[in-house]
Amino acid sequence: MKVLLCNDVRKLGWFGDIVEVNQGYARNYLLPQGLAKIATKDNIKSLAKEKAVRAEQRIKEVNRLAEIAKKVEGAEAVLAAKANEQGVLFGSITAGNIAANLREQGFEVADEIVELPHHIKQIGTHTVILSFTDDVTATVKVTIVPEGAPIASEQKEAPQEIKESE
Repeated sequence: MKVLLCNDVRKLGWFGDIVEVNQGYARNYLLPQGLAKIATKDNIKSLAKEKAVRAEQRIKEVNRLAEIAKKVEGAEAVLAAKANEQGVLFGSITAGNIAANLREQGFEVADEIVELPHHIKQIGTHTVILSFTDDVTATVKVTIVPEGAPIASEQKEAPQEIKESE
């Protein structure tokens, strides 16, 4: 079934694209949610002008996301979690935990762009990919330390506090 997208749909297409989808996907999800219309000549004509405007906006947005990706590339998120003696976490580190840590550092990162094949359940250093768009990605290092162990940034700050109090 051919549909005309009324919004950008991740991994399917952009606003104004005509895409071929399964009939059930169109009727049960895309059409009721207002994400698409059936591709008729009238619908295509009505969205043609707005498609040009959206294309310009998309280019600006991709450029903005590319700048954010450059800033966050190579950043490190250090998270503390409870773990046993073998280094296995009692809980797990999720994409939301990583995104929250990066936001605390001043980076513009949404939970859904953090790509984790599975939750992190082991202490150590892990490489995580941030997927802003299909073409714009960044890699960050995530270090999981046992709760109660000093975090690298706290170790650097501790001597300064002692000097100030003397």
